[in-house]
Formats: sequence, structure tokens, C-alpha cells
Amino acid sequence: MKRKVAAVVTKVRRIISRGDNGTPRGLRNCNEGVCPRCNSFAPGGTRLDPCFCSHGEENALTQAADHGVSVRGGTIYTTCSPCLQCTKMIINAGLVEVVYNADDPLGESSLELLAEAGLTSRKLADPLASR
Repeated sequence: MKRKVAAVVTKVRRIISRGDNGTPRGLRNCNEGVCPRCNSFAPGGTRLDPCFCSHGEENALTQAADHGVSVRGGTIYTTCSPCLQCTKMIINAGLVEVVYNADDPLGESSLELLAEAGLTSRKLADPLASR
């Protein structure tokens, strides 16, 4: 309802899974009143405990699992650098690279954890910065 975050997982330059942030499959969406956090208009990065939503990275990984597709050795492309919870899932899923477009305000420790686990992470260059 607030931030639009999406992720795609690739292997050998092919998309094998995708996900975006939102409520779990079969539940009403945040804008339909199901998530207490989203509907309380809490500031970004606060009151995360009552949130019913899954992150884009989480949904991309669980979609692959649901379809029996291994992501091991793949790359995940995501709107923002991953949060700590998604970072742990990315590492445990066997991905080798994280590519993101924007820094998450709470993502610094996540990037450190990715480096410690031996994963490559890189921020895409802003295409408008060279104008």
C-alpha cells in the first residue's frame, strides 16, 4: 500500500521467479483493510511487528519453492537493498548475487551480512545521474 517493491530471481540470464510486496496469497490486500500496520499509516521502518505483508524478495523465493524451481547459484534483482530477514533467506536459498536499485534505510547491516556470507551485492547506477 505504501512502498512498491518487487524482485526477480534469474539464473543464466533468465527470469525464473518474481515477487512483489503484499499480503499472503488468498488474503485481502492491505488497501482492503487486512493489514493493521499498513492501515495505521505507521512511518516507514517502524511498527513492523503487526505487518501481515511479505516482501518482494520473500515472495520471489517462496514462488520458486512453490513451483519446485531451485534458485541456488542465481541472482536476485530488487527495488531496494534487502532487509535483514530477506537477506537471511537470500543467503540460505543459495543465491550468489543481489542487485538493487535503491538503498533501504535499514539495510546497512544486511549488506554487511551479504558480504560476510560471500555474496556479491551491487547498487545499480542511477540512469538520470549522468544527465
